[in-house]
Amino acid sequence: MGAFLDKPKTEKYNSHGEGNGLRYGLSSMQGWRVEMEDAHTAVLGLPAPGMTDWSFFAVYDGHAGSKVANYCSKHLLEHIITASLGAGNTQGSQSGSDGSNAPAPVPPAVEAVKTGIRTGFLKIDEHMRSFSDLRNGMDRSGSTAVGILLSPDHFFFINCGDSRAVLYRNAQVCFSTLDHKPCNPRERERIQNAGGSVMIQRVNGSLAVSRALGDYDYKCVDGKGPTEQLVSPEPEVFVMVRAPEQDQFVILACDGIWDVMSNEELCEFVKSRLEICDDLEKVCNEVVDTCLHKGSRDNMSVVLVCLPNAPKVSEEAVRKDTELNSYLESRVEGYWGKNGQLGIY
Repeated sequence: MGAFLDKPKTEKYNSHGEGNGLRYGLSSMQGWRVEMEDAHTAVLGLPAPGMTDWSFFAVYDGHAGSKVANYCSKHLLEHIITASLGAGNTQGSQSGSDGSNAPAPVPPAVEAVKTGIRTGFLKIDEHMRSFSDLRNGMDRSGSTAVGILLSPDHFFFINCGDSRAVLYRNAQVCFSTLDHKPCNPRERERIQNAGGSVMIQRVNGSLAVSRALGDYDYKCVDGKGPTEQLVSPEPEVFVMVRAPEQDQFVILACDGIWDVMSNEELCEFVKSRLEICDDLEKVCNEVVDTCLHKGSRDNMSVVLVCLPNAPKVSEEAVRKDTELNSYLESRVEGYWGKNGQLGIY
């Protein structure tokens, strides 16, 4: 059996939620691939002292199997939290909520979180290497990871691989993570220093991403540390101060989405749909369906995080959409009616 099905699997997995001043929706579809290798995480309120008003979302795009992506979707956050709390002092001097003088927990500082994210990635990658099927080569899977950690004051954008996150602010794309491709000069230099090569835009002519979790066949060069291997598990972390009056939404998606839509195209599409529909699952489903029709042959996953200033449903936009649909329906009916009379089928 080849890498693709005879027809796409279009059943979708959906989820949504609301809390901490935001709403989210997500959609994932297997599409043309023979296996669903994507996974995701969506957590409102982190299970850690001083972080109940934080949230975390991520998309994992697996390859050569789904084990690494699925494991990371369940456990990466706990590694990040543990490392972040370990990197900073989380005990403040405020009175406890019960009125006592016991110190109330405060969240870790920005630099502690950045350090914790990096450490969390390296720790989970080291931990998964001990799994017997990954260690003995029975399972050669790996996964990209793109995520966002939201505190009340900051965005922490996290990327390892070629999935992508974008921030839509003030009606424009304000920020995008950078894809980790083997042809990037910095990535190519590391690959070559580890004794590898970049051929047909792939690591050793095979793997299309230069950073990922798992993929241990590319992480066994003697004398090189974990971030110096052919494929690195080290994420890039970008911190941005939140702008509540301007921030509108964040999109996280795998390359099955970005292969057929640019940052601007996807954000404008989402904006237009939010103006006629407040059902975030439905908006995400329309993104996935549109990408399928645009020719995406990969698994597709998208997470939409709407912030307080996200576009709202507009009566004018709904009216224009209704008018357009009516016009298109009349044109289709007229076309089939005319061709039916001519005997054209």
